Amino acid sequence: MSDLIDQPEPGQNAPEFSVSEISGAVKRMIEGEFSHVRIRGEIGRVNRYASGHIYYDLKDENAVLNAVTWKGQASKLSVQPEEGMEVIAVGKLTSFPKQSKYQMNVMELRVAGVGALMAMLEKRKKALAAEGLFDQDRKRAIPYLPDVIGVVTSPSGAVIRDILHRLRDRFPRKVLIWPVAVQGDRCAPEVTRAIEGFNAMTAGGAMPRPDLIIVARGGGSIEDLWGFNEESVVRAAAASDIPLISAVGHETDTTLIDYASDMRAPTPTAAAELAVPVRSELAAWLAGMEERRVRALANGISLRGQRLRDLARAMPNPVDVVAMQGQKLDMVAARLPRALQGVTQAKRVQLAERTAALRPQALRQMLVQKDHILQRVASGFSSASTRQVERWRSQLDGLERLRETLGYKATIKRGYAVVRGADGVVLSTAKAAKAAGALDIEFKDGHFSMDGVQAVKKPKAKPKKPTGDQGSLF
Repeated sequence: MSDLIDQPEPGQNAPEFSVSEISGAVKRMIEGEFSHVRIRGEIGRVNRYASGHIYYDLKDENAVLNAVTWKGQASKLSVQPEEGMEVIAVGKLTSFPKQSKYQMNVMELRVAGVGALMAMLEKRKKALAAEGLFDQDRKRAIPYLPDVIGVVTSPSGAVIRDILHRLRDRFPRKVLIWPVAVQGDRCAPEVTRAIEGFNAMTAGGAMPRPDLIIVARGGGSIEDLWGFNEESVVRAAAASDIPLISAVGHETDTTLIDYASDMRAPTPTAAAELAVPVRSELAAWLAGMEERRVRALANGISLRGQRLRDLARAMPNPVDVVAMQGQKLDMVAARLPRALQGVTQAKRVQLAERTAALRPQALRQMLVQKDHILQRVASGFSSASTRQVERWRSQLDGLERLRETLGYKATIKRGYAVVRGADGVVLSTAKAAKAAGALDIEFKDGHFSMDGVQAVKKPKAKPKKPTGDQGSLF
């Protein structure tokens, strides 16, 4: 049957292909002819999948080309695709047989020209500014004299040597260097990790946490400085809890990290100058302040001495003050004997008047009144005590009657007896009575003693109704 299908029909010389065969032939032809191409165009829609693959469009005014960058290739792109970006894509053309379409596998992506880079930079700047990452109220003050300075830069360039030299001249400080690539594909992720790494350090740990971070790089083209325009770097700088100085490029170079940092320095050397004061100038300033302090202290003492002398002149002579008080004392001392005589005479008159009121007759009447009052009180007390004693006696009589009623003597009088052993202990069972030997039985009219007791089993008798002579306990 297959031989019949493969054979062309009579009169036909065109071979027949299956769908897979023709799709494979097209794929081989496209990939063989366009295995390495460079295409310039504008990026259209961009779709990023959870798998890590990126699907987007390359377009111009007349056509649209589907493009894909696989997960392993996406992390190596120097520029991440964004809608509206004009780029030069480098890769190969291939086909996707399941959907009968061709697409470009992009392995390298570069921005097409400085104008396109500036347009993309301006767009990114507006987007980040709208989020408030560049607001002035987010910026922190730079410490006046940091103990430890963290520097994010290349360890082999002239930048770090300039910074260390400038710090050594002005005010030597401890410096931690976090080596990074300052251009290329590795620049943005390494600078981001460096800023986040410094912030992750613990104060007082084995590695001291910086009080200030300097991100520095020398001058270069916009392409060379592009890593400092990446969104990850800008967000890391804005989120840094440690104050950060950006010193990227020369004075005319501007990157997005400059807007997110707490302070921008025109050059790396200027960043070192902004980080610390000049030690000699600080020493001179302190010496001047000390001189001013000593001069102000001397002036203050002089002014207070003059004020004290002025006040002393305004005060009266102590000798005159004491003399006047002595004269007053003499006058008072001269008046004192007469005053004592007058007071004594007045008290003597008052005593005579009060003594006259205590005549014998008046005293006798007062004693009689007091005696009547005392008798009334005594009589009332006697009556109250008699009534209280009578109440207590009545209560005692009632308690005695209750005691006699509840005591065992009353029970014995009703026909019962109390059996005790020789030791006087009450026996309540036959077994205890047999073990005791000698018994003492108490009746209502006396005691009866007996020795050698034996238990006698009595025949059961019908219970008798209680008579009137003997009560029942049940």
